Amino acid sequence: MDPVQSAVALTVREALHTLSSSEDGGHLLSTLGALKRYLSGAENPALPGEQEEFARMHFSAVLRCLVGRLSPGWLELLPNGQLEDLWASFFLEGPADQAFLVLMESIEGAAGPSFRLMKMAQLLARFLSAGRMAAVMEGQCRQLTEPAFRLLQETLLIKVVGLPDHLGNRLQRENLEAFLPQNYFPLLGEEIMRVLQAVVDSLRGGWDCSVSFLSQVLGKACVHGRQKEILGVLVPRLTALTQGSCLWQRVCWRLVECVPDRATEALLTGLVEAASGPDVLSRLLGNLVLKSKKAQFVMTRKILFLQYRYSTPMLQSLLGYLAMDSQRRPLLRQALKELLETWGSPSAIRHAPLPQQRYISSALLICLAHLQDAELRDSQDELLASLMAGVKTRLDSSLPAVRRLGMIVAGVASARIHPDGPPLRFQYEEDELSRELLALAAPPPVADSPSEAEASPAAETPDRGSVDSGVPQAQPEGSGSDLDSDDELVPYDMSGDQELKSGKAPAYVRDCVEALTSSEDWERWEAALRALEGLIVRSPAAAREVSVELAKVLLHLEEKTSVVGFEGLRQRALVAVVVTDPAPWPLVCPAQVAEYLTSQFYALNFSLRQRIDILDVLTLAAQELSRPGRLPPQCGSPSPTSQPSSTQAPAWRAVVQERIRSKTRRFSQRSPGRGPDAGPNEFNLVAGYFFFPLIRHFDRPLVTFDLLGEDQLVLGRLVHTLGALMYLAVNTTVAVAMGKALLEFVWTLRFHGDAYVRRGLLSAVSSVLISVPAERLLADLPDELLEARPWLADVAEQDPDEDCRVLAVKALLLLEKLRDTLVPLSSP
Repeated sequence: MDPVQSAVALTVREALHTLSSSEDGGHLLSTLGALKRYLSGAENPALPGEQEEFARMHFSAVLRCLVGRLSPGWLELLPNGQLEDLWASFFLEGPADQAFLVLMESIEGAAGPSFRLMKMAQLLARFLSAGRMAAVMEGQCRQLTEPAFRLLQETLLIKVVGLPDHLGNRLQRENLEAFLPQNYFPLLGEEIMRVLQAVVDSLRGGWDCSVSFLSQVLGKACVHGRQKEILGVLVPRLTALTQGSCLWQRVCWRLVECVPDRATEALLTGLVEAASGPDVLSRLLGNLVLKSKKAQFVMTRKILFLQYRYSTPMLQSLLGYLAMDSQRRPLLRQALKELLETWGSPSAIRHAPLPQQRYISSALLICLAHLQDAELRDSQDELLASLMAGVKTRLDSSLPAVRRLGMIVAGVASARIHPDGPPLRFQYEEDELSRELLALAAPPPVADSPSEAEASPAAETPDRGSVDSGVPQAQPEGSGSDLDSDDELVPYDMSGDQELKSGKAPAYVRDCVEALTSSEDWERWEAALRALEGLIVRSPAAAREVSVELAKVLLHLEEKTSVVGFEGLRQRALVAVVVTDPAPWPLVCPAQVAEYLTSQFYALNFSLRQRIDILDVLTLAAQELSRPGRLPPQCGSPSPTSQPSSTQAPAWRAVVQERIRSKTRRFSQRSPGRGPDAGPNEFNLVAGYFFFPLIRHFDRPLVTFDLLGEDQLVLGRLVHTLGALMYLAVNTTVAVAMGKALLEFVWTLRFHGDAYVRRGLLSAVSSVLISVPAERLLADLPDELLEARPWLADVAEQDPDEDCRVLAVKALLLLEKLRDTLVPLSSP
């Protein structure tokens, strides 16, 4: 046996015996002083071989012995805390990895809240504040070819990253601030930077080092969800250090390359979020996307297609990183192809939520901004085919937001992909979203031509001066400005003038019908259209005589002149005809106009616009009929000269009512400002004429009309109309039959692929729950309600459309009110 090693072992054995049994403070002080000679940096250090043997074989045993003797009485054996300072110096000055492991072991092994637990926790806090965690990680970076230390590294990795969790579980309410995650992980980031600086210094000095352990620590911290805390420290520092140093760039590249595959996604997403731009990301990552299949999948597939929570600047950094190097640009072209295919895929449009579609649209436009015309020309035919297929699919969507995205992206993409041909142009109102998307399509600024950049402001200076200053520029002589003396005249104010119409407005409903059908006088035609609604309201009896004919004329009426508000005038007139036709007397109402409109909805040779107009008119008419306090239509056909008397009638009635009220003594406490008197729902008499013909033939395709096929926009409007009619039929006798038919209709279409249709179905279910009395729901529709509950729960959890999820939750809340009554019915 080596005599040097045996001497160290003998000395340690005697010291451990003394520390375990002695109560003499002076003897303990001399024993600890003798052991401290084996630590590096002591006043009278031992031989290097003895220090190495002590550190490798005996140091952990000494620390465990010191932890075992820790108690208030033992520390008081020497005055002024001398023994405690000497005791703590072994943990703070000895080998950092062993001291850290013993500290963690003693904290985890302490039984409940105790003096020893708090002392060890405070010592660990001192260990962290003294920068000893950097020594722990630096020691692992210098052990290159020793496989026996792999188990030690795994243990250290778990303890280093999981320290906040371990300390939080042990200390609970007495936890120290240094161990909180928001404080610990930034400190860990600072320690990693110190180790990286030591690694760079060693490489400059010719010593080999490894950053594998640092990569594992960084990856595991990101997997734990602490990207912002640790990368918020690392990324700004590395951004500055890699600015002009190739060595630092190589160290950063090696740092991210050694991250395990299971942590690659968490690290890359954190880096892309924390990086201030594509140039920073390129310096930190290098060509990692080409070296690692996992990194390539994350950056070109998962971030772009499978997730959509990232911001637009993050997308710009990621795609700009792919565009900055010629070796990475093929990945950018491939990403554009796949983005365009996904953007135009019918399945993606139906099942992807709207925020994800906006996310993909933004990524597509950013790719177009980075690619050159020559790169796009190589795959022009393929890109153009995908674009045109996507435009058709998106314009066929029933959601306005989807169609709007299609218009914006198609207009920009067509101009970039096929610059030689005419670009696609659409009319849409500009808003914040459209301006943001168009800004993304602008090419990034190029700083390669400083002469042009310096010349452009000078060229634009005169234009800006003429616009911004508001001062007229001096014109050269001979320009003819002095000859235009009329410019000095003040214009006459004509804002209050009214246009004179030569055509006289018709005074009767039949005259309006004649003017709209056969008149070639366009001023008379316009006057008849504008006066029609008022004549129908004032002369309901005359309107009922020609109601069906008038409805037919209005339904097929086309705009022959540029009439302001033509659609609104026609729609209001149609609504007035429908409302006037089902008068409350006689008791049996024919509802001829409603029957005509519902029959024409499924007729041939009607455009989709006309069918949608029918649904809108029926909804507005039902809303008017069900309005509380609505006055019934007047009898007879009063002439225009009889209108003043009708307007004077309420005045004398008000006087009489005021006299009666002033001379009447009331004993009740009822508030005099009550609302209008309740009355019968006029929609009750005609609800069936509005509802059942619309729901009867929805599954019968026609030659030019297929609700279950391509005409899903009209199907969505039909579903919303049926739900509105159901809601307006509250407290009517036909509400139960309507509710049963509507639930069967909903159950047939509940898995429809179009989000607009699903929204209408969910609204219809809520309308049934609101309009049908609870006792009738439970008595007549218990099976339907029980079947609807799991479907609504599934929609609330898994439907890709956010509005559908919200509507499903609202319907479930309405069902909750019936749960206590439904449970007894469902039990055997």
